[in-house]
Amino acid sequence: MMRTPLISPNPGNAPPAEQVLIEQTDNDNLQGAMLMIACMAVFACNDALIKYVTQELPLSQAIVMRGAFVLPLMLALGLRQGRLRLRVPRRDVLPLVTRSLAEVSSSLLYLLALRQMPLGNISAIMQSLPLAVMLGAAVFFRERMGWRRIGAVLVGFAGVLVVLRPGTGAFDEWAIIALLSVVLIVVRDLVTRKFSGDVGSSTVAFYAAFAVMMSGFVLGFEEPWRWPTQRETLLLLLSASFLTAGYITAVASMRVGEISFVAPFRYTSLIAAILLGLLVFGEWPDLWTWVGAAMIVGAGIYAILRDGKARRAR
Repeated sequence: MMRTPLISPNPGNAPPAEQVLIEQTDNDNLQGAMLMIACMAVFACNDALIKYVTQELPLSQAIVMRGAFVLPLMLALGLRQGRLRLRVPRRDVLPLVTRSLAEVSSSLLYLLALRQMPLGNISAIMQSLPLAVMLGAAVFFRERMGWRRIGAVLVGFAGVLVVLRPGTGAFDEWAIIALLSVVLIVVRDLVTRKFSGDVGSSTVAFYAAFAVMMSGFVLGFEEPWRWPTQRETLLLLLSASFLTAGYITAVASMRVGEISFVAPFRYTSLIAAILLGLLVFGEWPDLWTWVGAAMIVGAGIYAILRDGKARRAR
């Protein structure tokens, strides 16, 4: 079946091979963008379900139950793809342990904050993560950052302060916990670069999910568990399905199209979070949250596009 060209035939007298390349790039970019939007939507749905269920069910129990649903799904997918290897080379053990600890700590802090903060507010804070990772890579791995991207990082962090508004009632212990979660996620992502090529993404994700589930058992000593209702069990199963779909689409979106085109669509998660917060919890962000979120998203998109331009120039 012939594909309909997305551009006029032979623009600018481009050779036929170049014409096909342009068409394929446009199709790949569109597919990558759709995958990224889907990824952000299912992650936001997972957050909304966990926030909803843990209003009544103990958080530690919800973590364990969701993990019990997620792990078999990830195991089956990893084995099907042939990339899951439970035995890790000795040189990768320390990065794996360090990353798992950062994963557990960041997940617990995030879930604690998620229960108490409006979904749109905590999502706006989490949008600063790409900027924070970019800054961390420049500090610890000496990756080059021009003054424009440094300025974008500063604007993004200023947006976080606008959302949190230190000195007001909006800045409480839960906001601090959400910020600590961001810091630990940066640590997790930077440690991931230390893995050798012998460790696949499926293996890293499986151990991370397993560590998070086991942390729920540890927390369970601090709060009494109860028998979950059928509704709660079904919602956690749905949450696990969304989380697994998020893992899959997160990887797929980065393997299709140009990263500089696809990556900015990650900020659609803020739109999904705000809509879910309004529909499920009746939460509507105030003016300052909108202003701060716009600063964070704008700075993040600019930094990503600038990074892509710099890489192409090099």
